[in-house]
Amino acid sequence: MIGGVTAPRLMLLDSASLYFRAYFGVPDTLRSPQGEPVNAVRGLLDFIARLVQDHRPDELVACMDADWRPQWRVDLVPSYKTHRVAEAAEDGEDGEEEVPDTLAPQVPVIEQVLDALGIARVGSPGYEADDVIGTLTARAKGPVQIVTGDRDLFQLVDDARQITVLYPVKGMGNLQVTDDAVLLEKYGVRGAQYADMAALRGDPSDGLPGVKGIGEKTAAQLINEYGDLAAIRAAALDVGSKLTPARRRNIVEGSGYLDVAPTVVRVAPDAPLPDFDPALPHEPLDPMTLEHLSARWGLGTSLDRVLEALATR
Repeated sequence: MIGGVTAPRLMLLDSASLYFRAYFGVPDTLRSPQGEPVNAVRGLLDFIARLVQDHRPDELVACMDADWRPQWRVDLVPSYKTHRVAEAAEDGEDGEEEVPDTLAPQVPVIEQVLDALGIARVGSPGYEADDVIGTLTARAKGPVQIVTGDRDLFQLVDDARQITVLYPVKGMGNLQVTDDAVLLEKYGVRGAQYADMAALRGDPSDGLPGVKGIGEKTAAQLINEYGDLAAIRAAALDVGSKLTPARRRNIVEGSGYLDVAPTVVRVAPDAPLPDFDPALPHEPLDPMTLEHLSARWGLGTSLDRVLEALATR
């Protein structure tokens, strides 16, 4: 409650994470009248319909990757997402993130449909969707639900601020409501500690090497014992600490990485964002364009479900 008024319930979509899941989770036999695959488009619409129906947010923002590999992160950790660039180069994509051939043409359709529906779609030049989510979460006055298949965003979980992550565990129909209790049970840390754990552990999928000899369980154990990454590094410099000589050596040898890794791992809380209206509409913003898109791409019952969810929430 703010001044006697209930704060709006905000839902933030990690859009690329969700349409990738839709693409791989929905058969590509779903086609437009011209025969093009529309499984990602329709899968994402079905997912949005279910989210609106089940969770009834007041505001919803589709957060976009304006830059999937920001230069400022690469400057700090040059290996950041390097393997994805290499994979893309092998496919002749000239440094762009690899997107399956039949998914890439569906992304502009997704964007056009969201715009015609009146669902806010927000990116920030030089930042990833994660950073948009981090910034909007930092600004939020009320409860926030973040919908993502990316564990990195567990760092934003905060029971005190009613910030949870809805994480797909089996397809898009089974969402784990991730709060601090779930993180403690699964990883041994709370949301506020997750980024420190991730920096120590590293993440090969993002090109983050981590500290030699420290995996997820050891990282969580060290954070619980010492409190945070700074205290762990201080202990490594203290010959009287309980750290083993080998662990102390590995942490000290990883100092260069640990100097910059937290900045790379943590989502930005202050990405510059354009003005936009996050309010979830009850009816489409541009019904004529939506009707044209539906006919052109054969969106059928998937679009109908979204419209019904919006009208009846």
